Amino acid sequence: MTAQQLATTRDAADAPAKPTHVIRTLLHSLREYKKESILTPLTVAVEAIMEIIIPTVMANLIDQGITGGSMPMVWKFGLILFLCALVSFAAGTLAGRFAAVASAGFAKNLRHDVFAKVQGFSFTNIDRFSTGSIITRSTTDVTNLQNSFQMIVRIGVRAPIMMIAAWVFSFRISRSISLVYLAIIPILGIALFAIVLLVHPVFERVFHTYDKLNNDVDENLQGIRVVKSYNRETHEIGKFNRISLAIYRDFVKAERVLSFNAPLMDACIYIALLAVSWMGAQQIVASGNNAAHGLTTGDLTALVTYALQLLMALMMISMVFVMFIISQASAERICQVLQERSTVTNPDHPIEQVPDGSITFDHATFRYSRNSEKPVLDDINLDIPSGSVVGIIGGTGSSKSSLVQLIPRLYDVTEGSLKVGGHDVRDYDLQSLRDQVAMVLQKNVLFSGTIAENLRWGNPDATDEQVRHAAKIAQADGFVQEFPDKYDTMIEQGGTNVSGGQRQRLCIARALLKNPKVLILDDSTSAVDTKTDQLIREGLRSEAPDVTKIIIAQRLSSVQDADMILVMAGGRIMDQGTHEQLLETSDEYRAIYELQTKNHGEADTADGATGTPSATNVPDAAASQSTANTAQEGETR
Repeated sequence: MTAQQLATTRDAADAPAKPTHVIRTLLHSLREYKKESILTPLTVAVEAIMEIIIPTVMANLIDQGITGGSMPMVWKFGLILFLCALVSFAAGTLAGRFAAVASAGFAKNLRHDVFAKVQGFSFTNIDRFSTGSIITRSTTDVTNLQNSFQMIVRIGVRAPIMMIAAWVFSFRISRSISLVYLAIIPILGIALFAIVLLVHPVFERVFHTYDKLNNDVDENLQGIRVVKSYNRETHEIGKFNRISLAIYRDFVKAERVLSFNAPLMDACIYIALLAVSWMGAQQIVASGNNAAHGLTTGDLTALVTYALQLLMALMMISMVFVMFIISQASAERICQVLQERSTVTNPDHPIEQVPDGSITFDHATFRYSRNSEKPVLDDINLDIPSGSVVGIIGGTGSSKSSLVQLIPRLYDVTEGSLKVGGHDVRDYDLQSLRDQVAMVLQKNVLFSGTIAENLRWGNPDATDEQVRHAAKIAQADGFVQEFPDKYDTMIEQGGTNVSGGQRQRLCIARALLKNPKVLILDDSTSAVDTKTDQLIREGLRSEAPDVTKIIIAQRLSSVQDADMILVMAGGRIMDQGTHEQLLETSDEYRAIYELQTKNHGEADTADGATGTPSATNVPDAAASQSTANTAQEGETR
C-alpha cells in the first residue's frame, strides 16, 4: 500500500465516531454487569439522601434537645442520627463494591470486544489502524473509560442528587440564603465549559502521540538485533525521547488548564461559606434565636452543612467533567474500532464445504482502496486445476503476495471474481474456506509455547504421530529430535530461539496438519538450502498429491518442476507456462534463469540450522530484487 493510501485509511480510522452511537456502543459491553451497574446508582442515591437528612436531624437535635434542654429529644434525634449514619455507611459500602465490580467488568468486556473485533477484521480493516494504536486503545483508553465509568455511576449520580436536595432543604430553611448557591452555579458552569473546550483537543492529540510511542517501542523491540548490529541505540533512544517529550508537553499544557479547576472551586466554596455565615448570623441576632421569628442556631448549622454539601457536590461534578474530558477522546477512539465494519463477512447462507482445490480468477481486479487510481492486481485471468503445482516469480511490488492473499479472503477482489472449488470465495463460510486454505509466509511467526503446541495450531486434535509425520514431510523432524525436549521444547516469543530455516519448516509442518485442499508457500523456503528445499517439494508431491500447491519463490529451482509457472510484474501476469515453455517465450524468465545458472557452481551455503540465505538465491535482474528482501505479508504495502 502506498503512503498516500495508508494516510487516507489512517485518517478514516482517526475520524471521530458519531456521538449518538458512542454511548450505545460502549454500553453494549456491560452485558452480565448490568445488575451491578443499576444497583450502584440506587445505593448511591440512598447514601446521598441519608447524608441530606442528617443536617436537618442535627438541627432538631440542637434546637429541641440541647438548646431546649430536653434529654428525651436528645435521645430521640440522636438515635435517628445514628440510624441515618448507619444506613448511609452501609449504602456507601455497597455502592463502592457494586461500582468496582461494574467498572472492572465493563473494562474486561471492552478489552475483549476490541480484541475480538480486531480478530474479525480483514487485512483492509487492519491497514486502517497501526499496531501501536490498537495497543493504546486496548490498554490506556480502556483504563480511562473504566475510571470514568466508575466515577459516573458513583459521583455522577451522587453529586446531582446532593446538589439539588441540599438546595431544596436550604430553601426551606431560608430563601434568601439559599440564593447564594444559585449565584455560584453559573460561574462554575461557565468555567467548566471553558476548560472542556480548551483541554479536549489536547487530550486527543496526546492519545495519537501515545500511538506513535507504542509503534516506536514495538518496532524497536521487533528489530532489536538490527538496532544493535548497526549501533543505532543512541538514535533510537533519541527518537523515543522526542515522542515522549511531545507527550510530556501536551500533558503539561492540559494540566495547566485543569489546574484552574481546584482553586476556582475552593474560592467559590469559601465565598459561599462566608456569605452564609454572615447572612445567617445577622438573621439569628435579629430573631433572637427564635425559630418563630427567624433563623436559629440549629438552622445555621444545617445551612452551613448544606452549603458544604452543595459545594462539594459541585466539586465532584467538576471532577467528573475533568475525567469526562480525558475519557471522551478514549471513548471515540475505542468506538472507531468497535464500529468498524469488516470488509470480509459471511454471506447469509454460506457454503460449508470446499469441494476441491481448483482456483479460478475471472477478470479479478484488486485495490486496497476504491479511491486508488492504479489497481494492485489488474484484470487477472487464471485457471488452476485441483492438485496442480503452480510457481509464481516476480520482482518486489509485482503483487505476488496480494494475489494469493485473495484466495483465503484476507482481502476481497474489487472487481471480477475468484472461485475455489467452483464457488465464489464470497459464498463460503469464512472458517470453512480458511480451514481448507493453508498459507506459509516468508516472515513466519511462532508463538510462545512448545513446538508441538505451535504445530497443533494447524489441527488442535492432531495426535503425536500426526504431528511428527507432518514435521517429517517439512524436513523439521530431524532438528527437532536433536533438542533435549524434542517436541516439548519451548519456543520463545517470536521463535527467536530457532533459526529462520527452522521456523520456516515448522510453519510448513503446521500448515500441513490442517490437511488443506490448497497450500500456499509464499517464499517460505528462502532460508533453507536447495537440497532441503527439494526434499520438502518431493515430500509435498508424494504425500499430498491432491492438494493444490502455490509456491512463490525467488530461486527458479523451487518452481521449475511446477505444472505451471507465472511471471508477474506490475500487478499483472506477464507470462505463464512450464519451465521449458517460458525459456522459449519469456525474455524475463530466461534472464533470471541464465543469471541463476551462472552462479550454480557457487557453494550452496544455506543451512537450515542457521537460516543463511542460499548463494543460488540470486536477484531477479529484470526486477532488481534481492533475496535478502524479507518481504512482509502484504508485499505491495
